[in-house]
Amino acid sequence: MRSDSSSPRAGRPGHAAWAIGTAVLGRPAYITTGAADALPGDRSVDAMRQATFDVLDAALTAGVDWVDTARSYGRAEEFVGDWWRERAAADPDWVRSAPTVSSKWGYAYVGDWDRDAAVHEVKEHSAAQFRRQWTLTERTLPRLALYQVHSLTTDSPLFDDAELLDALAGLRDSGVAIGFTTTGTGQADTIRKALDVERQGARLFSAVQSTWNLLETSVGDALALASRNELTVLIKESLANGRLLSRPPRALREIAGDRGVTLDAVALAVVARQPWVDRVLLGSAGVDQLTSNVAADTVELDDSDMDRLLAAPQDPAEYWADRSALAWT
Repeated sequence: MRSDSSSPRAGRPGHAAWAIGTAVLGRPAYITTGAADALPGDRSVDAMRQATFDVLDAALTAGVDWVDTARSYGRAEEFVGDWWRERAAADPDWVRSAPTVSSKWGYAYVGDWDRDAAVHEVKEHSAAQFRRQWTLTERTLPRLALYQVHSLTTDSPLFDDAELLDALAGLRDSGVAIGFTTTGTGQADTIRKALDVERQGARLFSAVQSTWNLLETSVGDALALASRNELTVLIKESLANGRLLSRPPRALREIAGDRGVTLDAVALAVVARQPWVDRVLLGSAGVDQLTSNVAADTVELDDSDMDRLLAAPQDPAEYWADRSALAWT
């Protein structure tokens, strides 16, 4: 994927480039702490659509040229597609400068726009689910560059499903890159297993999106391996779903205070400095958050700072248990 027009690494030297994620924007509830004040109060479809448009416009103005979404993010694909088409209709040159768009399949949104739904999304990795969701994604999103298997794990039926693997390879051969995202304590094992998947004599996956942040660093070596194997590496949940802001580690508080910058700017700067990262997803819930996030570009960290900030990650089992306990709000 690195050789195509998506230009995965477009940040300044030594720093990964940004992408804007839409997990918190496409539905009325998500597990990100600290998003409530940045989101519309009523969380209606129209209000969330406008909030998405506002954040995407601000991201584009800030130089962010990648938008990431998913079938399971409520109406996020619809919002991104509507925004893209509206901008294209207003500007004949839009298509030449439009951002890269990526999405995911494998989870279905079942929350019915209810913040208090008992279940918000359901996972299914099957050939039938892929075909259902790809039909909808293709219809909704213009010029999709990357389609990712959502939350692949080592026990996913995908690895032994020849029909599904062939269908994914067919999409790859049509010009849409195929990637996967990881979650949970087995992220590293999933990446290593996925690197071995081939179809029609070529590696199936050309991108991986994983969770890596100051609290969860266990997948770093596997992501470095993926990078050496020419996969585009995208990082999600760089702020630990807001936990790094609501319960910041001491080193993060002190270094941000010494620099006179925000906690999120420092935490994101650490992720962007990892040599194997191509894109860092920003989960901004509003324009002010987006502005604060991209200020990470101005944060200078020396080796001593990096050592302090990365000195005390959580045990992965504890990290993922804490994440699982976060409420949808």
